[in-house]
Amino acid sequence: MTYQTIKFKKEGRFAQLTLNRPESMNAMDEVMMKELGDVFESLEKYGSVQVLLIHGAERAFSAGGDIKKMVDPTNPLDIEAAMVEVCRLARTLYMLPQITIASVHGAAAGLGFSVALGCDYLIAEEDAKLAMNFIGIGLVPDGAGHFFLKERVGIPQAKKLIWSGQVMQGEEAFRLGLVDEVVAEGTALATGKAYAKKILVSPIAAMIASKKILQDFKLTELENVLKLETEAQVKMRKTKDHTEGIQAFIEKRDPVFTGQ
Repeated sequence: MTYQTIKFKKEGRFAQLTLNRPESMNAMDEVMMKELGDVFESLEKYGSVQVLLIHGAERAFSAGGDIKKMVDPTNPLDIEAAMVEVCRLARTLYMLPQITIASVHGAAAGLGFSVALGCDYLIAEEDAKLAMNFIGIGLVPDGAGHFFLKERVGIPQAKKLIWSGQVMQGEEAFRLGLVDEVVAEGTALATGKAYAKKILVSPIAAMIASKKILQDFKLTELENVLKLETEAQVKMRKTKDHTEGIQAFIEKRDPVFTGQ
């Protein structure tokens, strides 16, 4: 299958997915959201594939949702339709019958960070910039960001990261438990491939079976989080703070929020 915003290739038991909108730092528009859901669903049928590596083209992993598309007057964003695709990609990523690896360089922000956190093994370069920064435009995390953060660092720390929108480099994210391995600049992709080779010569069928056991009983919780994120995001899109956050981002100034 040919995709517009991603690249996908299989090599035996290994598959590689590249987020491929480099002109926008791989920001996720509605097309990419749908294509990610499509490719994750297709992987459920590829029983021969046992490892999936996800990375971003050129300068970044992903800058998150495409903010400019959110305010495009010629093609206004349908938030409810977009959230259907966001929830689908998060759900299918979480339940993939493969070991998933995220190799992060540059920015992994917002929805891009949610996708990285949803992988089984997260590698980040030392100078990567990771942030659950929805708060800066008056939104809540989506793509199961609440769920993935809570699973990795617990609820109190997840709240702090969500409310602050803190930007972390690789070492700090590693100290907090958000990242599994930190590597030198320019080496995340090679490290991800090396890790894939390592686990492909391990008893990987048993690893995948354990993944399924640990994640199946969390599926109801994930579904509930996705439902709550959708309801909250639709509501937040209508707030004055969100409008101000978007406008301030476009004008490259500090937003003035009023809690409305």
